Amino acid sequence: MVALSDRKLKIVRTLVETAPDRIVGGLRLALAESQGDSVLSSVRQLVEAESRDRLLRNAVFQPVTPLFVGDGSDTHGLVFPVAALTAIWRGLRALAPGQMAAAANAWAAVAAAEAAEQQQRIPDPAAAFNAVVQVAAGALRSVDVAEFHAAAELCDRARPGGAASLAACLDIAPIVRRALPRLDDWIAQSGDEVSAPARVAYKDAVAVSEDAGPRFFEMLAGQLDPPWMVLRIISAIMDKPTERYLAQSELGGFPERVMAAIDESLTAVAKLDLDGGPEAGRAAGRRVTLVTEQTFELETCIELTRDHGWGHRIVGQKKALASVVEGRLREAEKAVAEALPMLTPGFSRPRKTGPKLDEPPPPRAVGRAVTLMSFVHEIRLCANYGGFSAAYTKTTEKIATAMDHYVEEVLDHLRTGDVADVGLAQGFLAIAADVTGLVRDDKAAELVRRRAASASLTPPDAPVMLDA
Repeated sequence: MVALSDRKLKIVRTLVETAPDRIVGGLRLALAESQGDSVLSSVRQLVEAESRDRLLRNAVFQPVTPLFVGDGSDTHGLVFPVAALTAIWRGLRALAPGQMAAAANAWAAVAAAEAAEQQQRIPDPAAAFNAVVQVAAGALRSVDVAEFHAAAELCDRARPGGAASLAACLDIAPIVRRALPRLDDWIAQSGDEVSAPARVAYKDAVAVSEDAGPRFFEMLAGQLDPPWMVLRIISAIMDKPTERYLAQSELGGFPERVMAAIDESLTAVAKLDLDGGPEAGRAAGRRVTLVTEQTFELETCIELTRDHGWGHRIVGQKKALASVVEGRLREAEKAVAEALPMLTPGFSRPRKTGPKLDEPPPPRAVGRAVTLMSFVHEIRLCANYGGFSAAYTKTTEKIATAMDHYVEEVLDHLRTGDVADVGLAQGFLAIAADVTGLVRDDKAAELVRRRAASASLTPPDAPVMLDA
């Protein structure tokens, strides 16, 4: 088969150049398996070249690369349009070919040193990279080059003064680049050995521009996962500030943003779709874990007062979290009872109680039970820190005990032949096994499944071999 025509290859090149990094990376991996395909060879070469170019671009602009997100309109933080970075990089090829070549050579030297078998010193490409960034900052302000004019328009369209903010970020990029290797230490340790270098970096940033402080921390936050861990660096630099001092400073927006995220998570947990299935339950559980981590971080990094301000707000959020979780725990207990119904004594059956095995498991009730039990399972590690440990322990122990009794009774019915439909009984045992796994562990669930299978194969009145 013939290779793609120039016209088609140009179309493919345009698509690849505008695709997100994730898509380009996926294409590169997919096309790597088509080495012998002559039709795709030109496409593979194009994608590989684009992938290498983006690796270089992201290395050069590493201090600001995480700030390029979508169309740059997110109001939760300082972000810029991804298309702006693409335009800037394209403009640099025409505006600064010498600096671009030096950056590429520096990057190649790093790759060669890392690939070498002998231990050797990795060259520092920072000087070459910073030279390119400096050119980009100046060109973004002058907008004489068409690509930089387009990038500035994209940034300003996303937020007022976006181009000026990006240029200001590029001004302090060398300072942030020097700080990046130390970030892990800054968030993992405390003390003067950690806070002193962080303070120096902060002072260097504000020496470039008096209003560079928030941008400095935005750029650091972009390098962290999760970004709100930047609170630890702020706390170290400001020596665990009081909430009043921090709230009145230019950095007050960072804890405010975390508290707003907590409110969003609380709303999401309260609005959990009970028919959403196990993933919905797990997602809500992860939200609960996130809230406990965020409130702990705020209390650790800031000197709070419980009676007013941020401290009062956080106390309210913790109470709201405990309340909504305890409500979900009660719902979980009820949902399990509805998914595994029991016979109720009455005038027609004064002594007949136990599992109700004459009708199929109610699908909606089963789905809701699985959703809620997935939620319960997901929050098991944060119950002690979230303020709902007692309710969690009480509910899970009650459900676990109920499952033990339920399984034993159904197994007894199977062994004695007191079951009209063995398939229905097995279906209920499968549900009980799933619930047992979520309230205890996978080993307990597997034991229920093995015993259920064994009981189905055992003839009525045959000797019963107990599991060890």
